[in-house]
Amino acid sequence: MKYPKEYLDEIKTRLKVSTVVSKTVKLKKRGKEFVGLSPFKTEKTPSFTVNDEKEFYHCFSTSEHGNIFDFVMKTQNLRFGEAVKMLSNLAGMQPYTFSKQDVERENKWKIYKSINQNFSEFYKNELFKNKNSIKAKNYLKERGLSGVEVKNFNLGFVTEDLDYYEVLNKDFDEETIKDTGLFYFDEKKKKYVSRFRNRIIFPINNISGNIIGFGGRIIDDNKNLAKYINSPETPFFKKGSNLYNLDKARKLSNKLEDVYLVEGYMDVIGLSKNGIENTVANLGTALTSKQIQILNQFYNHIIICFDGDQSGYKAALRAAENIIDELKPDKKISFLLLENNLDPDNYVNKFGKEKFLEFSVKNSIPIHKFIFQHYSSQISENPSSKAVFEKNLREIASKIKDSFVKKYTLEYFLEKISELTPNINFNYSRNFKTPTKSLEKTKNYYNETKSLKSYEIKEFSFLYIILKKTELISQNLHLIENVKLYSKENKQLYEEILNQTNNLSNLDINKLDLDKNLINRVNNYASIKHIILKNLNDETKILAIFSEIIQDLKNYELEQRILELESKFSQDLSESTFNELKELKKRQKIN
Repeated sequence: MKYPKEYLDEIKTRLKVSTVVSKTVKLKKRGKEFVGLSPFKTEKTPSFTVNDEKEFYHCFSTSEHGNIFDFVMKTQNLRFGEAVKMLSNLAGMQPYTFSKQDVERENKWKIYKSINQNFSEFYKNELFKNKNSIKAKNYLKERGLSGVEVKNFNLGFVTEDLDYYEVLNKDFDEETIKDTGLFYFDEKKKKYVSRFRNRIIFPINNISGNIIGFGGRIIDDNKNLAKYINSPETPFFKKGSNLYNLDKARKLSNKLEDVYLVEGYMDVIGLSKNGIENTVANLGTALTSKQIQILNQFYNHIIICFDGDQSGYKAALRAAENIIDELKPDKKISFLLLENNLDPDNYVNKFGKEKFLEFSVKNSIPIHKFIFQHYSSQISENPSSKAVFEKNLREIASKIKDSFVKKYTLEYFLEKISELTPNINFNYSRNFKTPTKSLEKTKNYYNETKSLKSYEIKEFSFLYIILKKTELISQNLHLIENVKLYSKENKQLYEEILNQTNNLSNLDINKLDLDKNLINRVNNYASIKHIILKNLNDETKILAIFSEIIQDLKNYELEQRILELESKFSQDLSESTFNELKELKKRQKIN
């Protein structure tokens, strides 16, 4: 039995060719394509190309050519069915099993798809031809939509003067039509009526472009009716697993890094009309982790831009708390809050594409900063309020699945909290005032920290703890064995400390034979300093933090060595280089 075309198509739409190939071949971006050494032949000059847009790979040295299924079959010696199972798992899909129930489901899907398509086509024509659609057409004109946008998004209008259920019932039975969710039984009228009557309809497609549901917008001012409704959930339509316009927006991911995630259908259409087509919308429910996982398959940066009013802000906060667990090292999630309570559609129509994109670049806030800003605005001077504040942030950080992102998000939260409570564990005079930095000094500080490498900041923290807790570290010298520093200045300071002391005993900073600015840099830029100062007497905690910093430095050293070997291997393809590389990557996974 053959796999259904829709199932195979969904695997292909969820997985870029470069994503699959890069598991085996080291690829480099070159224009619209990726290049690498052929997996089918030993070579020193790359002749292997991958094109995500056209969904194929091609090897010029062997003439091998194909899609992701072909690649997996040929490189891993798998049969087609085994390749499908492997790739469906990589795409986060359930494995397809050929049972009687599956055959029945496949037949139901074909019928479901056909009914939705017929429904959409019929009412698309009604919007243009039926005289009772004049209100709907006027509404769309008022919203700035032309016939181009209406046709591009297949908008329709469900008039009340026609009973399309009776038309469908000629070809499909009652139960089948009912299962689509397009109609419900009216007990008073004793008949099936359209769920979307007197509404503009927005067809919702799955990732492959097939209609799986509809959104509907009322055009009359009726406070007893919801402004927007969606199809109910069916076996083929799950709101939390789909996104409006994803079938079109995904095709732009080869050219663009960012995708805008908005609240409404009209926001998507308004942005697209103004040339911002990398836009999707959630479907009237809270944003889900599943939707973020799907977007992460295609884009590296998700910018969530909900309405600028209070309800939009609350929705954004709820979304941030729901999806922060999906943060990954190579992916970003930001929030864009528009000014003047405008929604994205209003904003882009009023100010245009360039202004919207410019505002987006300047005002997008990373998810962890957005969450911190919200909770910090809620605290009072009450100690209990601050305790709840810290507890909430710790709980939010703990939900993040990726251990590295979790660690650095928590570190960010704790550092920001320590800035709000700088005097904890300090004896100070009530009359003491912290000297205010001059504007120029603040600018210089900001510019310098911006240019620092991540490993330099870790080195500053490493040296800061040695300088502050020298005696403690001297009692645990085994921790600093084989620790390597990379920046020239920090390396110089570290070596001078070791040279001047006997196993770190009797360290005298004033006797160090070097520029004292090196010590000042450590004191200024050690990201861990506030936490250390708050826990000066907790030696167990300080040693735990110190060990973690050392592990980070060793991981960086490991990463550098792996990069060196990968570069070397691409040139010499020697077995010894490959074996060393394999061993280091094992260590990297363990760490």
